[in-house]
Amino acid sequence: MTDEKTVAVRLEGRVQGVWFRAWTQEEALARGLRGHVRNETDGSVTALLSGPEEAVQGMLEALRDGPPAARVEKVEAREVEAPAELHGFQIVR
Repeated sequence: MTDEKTVAVRLEGRVQGVWFRAWTQEEALARGLRGHVRNETDGSVTALLSGPEEAVQGMLEALRDGPPAARVEKVEAREVEAPAELHGFQIVR
């Protein structure tokens, strides 16, 4: 059995207006992750990633680069409890 892990992630840099959320959704779904991604009013992007530990780690590594037009300057990730009802991977806003 694979260990499950859930992390809350905050990304800073040029991460809005560069297809970041849609790219994150595609990457997360390809890895079998659940959660969401959203733009924040301060220009950052936040995400909740939940799934097999290896898949979460792989996604965190991918987020350090992001899609081609992005310039990720900072990635903060912290482990959190998974919400009870977490299905699919959504773009929140």
